[in-house]
Amino acid sequence: MDQTRLERVRALMKAQGLSQIVVAATASVYYLTGYWVEPHERMLALYLDTEGRAVLYGNELFGLTSTPELPLVVHTDSDDPVAQLAQAVRPGELGVDKFWYSKFLMGLMAHRPDVKPVPGSDPVDLARKSKDEAERQAMRHSSAMNDQVMAQAIAAIADGVRENELASLINREYLARGADCEGPQLVCFGPNGADPHHAPDGTVLKPGDSITFDIFTPISRYWCDMTRTVFYKTVSEEQRTVYELVRRANEAAEAFIRPGVLLSEVDKVARDIITDGGYGPYFTHRLGHGCGLECHEPPDVSSASHTPLEPGMVFSVEPGIYLPGKFGVRIEDLVLVTETGCEVLNHHPKDLLVVG
Repeated sequence: MDQTRLERVRALMKAQGLSQIVVAATASVYYLTGYWVEPHERMLALYLDTEGRAVLYGNELFGLTSTPELPLVVHTDSDDPVAQLAQAVRPGELGVDKFWYSKFLMGLMAHRPDVKPVPGSDPVDLARKSKDEAERQAMRHSSAMNDQVMAQAIAAIADGVRENELASLINREYLARGADCEGPQLVCFGPNGADPHHAPDGTVLKPGDSITFDIFTPISRYWCDMTRTVFYKTVSEEQRTVYELVRRANEAAEAFIRPGVLLSEVDKVARDIITDGGYGPYFTHRLGHGCGLECHEPPDVSSASHTPLEPGMVFSVEPGIYLPGKFGVRIEDLVLVTETGCEVLNHHPKDLLVVG
């Protein structure tokens, strides 16, 4: 157990009036225990209370080890997985992880009708929101690898290349740099770029196309995430106008970041630039999302997020403009909030680039 992180979680539990919680999300369990388990349909549950108890419940297939500071209670595939947990929880409110399967929650409620489930993810989410120094270094490293992979992806642009070919190349480049796994890389040519989450297919690159690369993967558990948009052979005046507007929005939002500023205010800085430029209706998503042990994690960077920035937060700044049937432009960096502003973790250039 990471005792420093555990004490932060317990302090946040007390602040929210929670005396006991069940942590189930893979990343949250790892954050506290150092065990990375993908349980799939099986149960993984870390029980914590504010009196010092911490017990891990898991299937024998997970290969976990019991320690004095973290006892392990094991079940098998033929057991009722929540029966042992039901013996440990106390009557009254129990904070439950938002990612815990309902089948386990309903099983616990059947065993213990005296327990009242309430939302319980916030203590761990809030603790994870501010990265410690080891996490900051891990994210600097993953972002540095991402800069290298982006350069390789852009260098591979050529006549006749297909979106899915470049997506496969990106994953190979990640694996060569120590990535934990491949990912569903976003490579979008021309009109496909107007869909912010277009899945790469057999579309063949044509002169005049925009090319949006939104690439991401975990490296030593910590995610990188960056987007760049370039143009093939030629760039139209409209493409140039849209690109420069998105770049200004990205850079202005990053320059505005500092402790105490609200996340909604950061979103507004970028959104106002795009709206004033005449493309407001075509910026169709939030400005960004937290990033760390998960690619998308709290905090949410949107007009509805009124959380003040704190040193150690890491999130994306990714304004975009999407013109249906034409093209799309998105530019994304990860940023780390510092004591006086922010550190931009990505260093791949953002100047307008025409390739070929």
